[in-house]
Amino acid sequence: MLERIAIRWRLALLSAGLTLVILSGFAVVIGQVTSSRVRSDFNNELAAAVDNLSDRVSLICDIPAGKCAPGGPDLRDFGAAGNATIRLLLADGTPIDQTPQAPNFGLIYPTRSANFAGLRVEVRKRPVKVVDPEGHRSPLVVQMVLQYGRKVSDVEATVRRVRLFLTAGVLGGTLLALLGGVLLGRRAMAPVAGLTAAAHDIERTRDPSKSLPQPKADDEVAELAHTLQAMLDSLEASREETEGALDRQRQFVADASHELRTPLTSILANLELLTDVLDGERGEAARSALRSSQRMRRLVGDLLLLARADANRQQPREPTDISRVLVEVASELGPVADGHHLTVDADDAVVNGARDELYRMTLNLMENAIRHTPDGTRIRATVAADNGNVVLTVQDDGPGVAPELQERIFERFVRGAGDRGSSSGLGLSIVRAVAESHNGSVVLEDADPGARFVVRLPAADVPAREPEAAPA
Repeated sequence: MLERIAIRWRLALLSAGLTLVILSGFAVVIGQVTSSRVRSDFNNELAAAVDNLSDRVSLICDIPAGKCAPGGPDLRDFGAAGNATIRLLLADGTPIDQTPQAPNFGLIYPTRSANFAGLRVEVRKRPVKVVDPEGHRSPLVVQMVLQYGRKVSDVEATVRRVRLFLTAGVLGGTLLALLGGVLLGRRAMAPVAGLTAAAHDIERTRDPSKSLPQPKADDEVAELAHTLQAMLDSLEASREETEGALDRQRQFVADASHELRTPLTSILANLELLTDVLDGERGEAARSALRSSQRMRRLVGDLLLLARADANRQQPREPTDISRVLVEVASELGPVADGHHLTVDADDAVVNGARDELYRMTLNLMENAIRHTPDGTRIRATVAADNGNVVLTVQDDGPGVAPELQERIFERFVRGAGDRGSSSGLGLSIVRAVAESHNGSVVLEDADPGARFVVRLPAADVPAREPEAAPA
């Protein structure tokens, strides 16, 4: 469970726990010493009070009558200060004087102190000189017993208050230690939080060239920061090497594709000439070679287009009407549509782009619909303007795209299970590359039935045509 708690809270709880143990031990010792001292002071005050009273007490006795009365001081006044209970007895237990509602302790002498009915009672037996009613001191001496008691609950209440204060101090100290531990833990984890924030920023931007904050202290956190920075430096160096290799590879593919176009053009021209002059098996062989060469030229063109897109090489851009491009593509694919029903609905829509690339994008979308749908499928292509964009849509009512391919449909060399032709798996990846190179996008939208591909491109600012002057 502790492993699931944040480190700063673990530090705070550990600090609070240690503080609680230390303060609890301190409170127990102080509580015992203080309680013992309070009880001792109570007993000492009780003994001092009874000794003081026993020294001051006197009796007035009528010897012939055999009666004695207290001669002072007044027990009520003397015991009022400490809320004490006092009894004055003769040696035989005969009461002479007492405070109001004083209980009968009995004759507990010779015990000097005892607990009785919730009272701590001190007992003194002393001889007291007798004074006659006229105030003359008598030579007689009478043995007197003085019982002086105070409530034990008073001292126990003081002990409880001391313990309560100590408990409150322990809890308050523990709470302060917890808060201080949280603040200290947050401050101690601040360098780690900084490293985490910088790591999140690197994750978001995918730029390992950024530097991590380096703590000034030479501790474990600084060592971690140095290690992570060294790792990022290694990743940056590895990325630069990888990007350099990829750049060289793209350059090679682009150069090789470009160089292959010239001999392929010559081969195609010669094969076309041979197909016109050869008959029979030789003519069929020439036509087969011509079809393979045309497919090779198409593949080389696809690779060259993707290589240029990877290298951010742009063909010259000019205002191009997508509707005309769509009509030309439909005209080219009409004879080879294999029984598909093609429908074109194109409004004038101009974009700034490379016509050859836009043509290839549109052709791939249409061919994709033809290749992955059975004969008799309806394919509808439209071009329309929408809020400053040109929207090219190609939709069919075929079986649609399998769910497992929808996320990867625009990746290179991904082919559907229903591919009815010799597809290279580059068609839709070229569509995406052309759309993105023209600051646009392509998405696969839900269609029931079939599949719908939607390309959005920024519309070009075309000045309005001036009206022609009427003939004179």
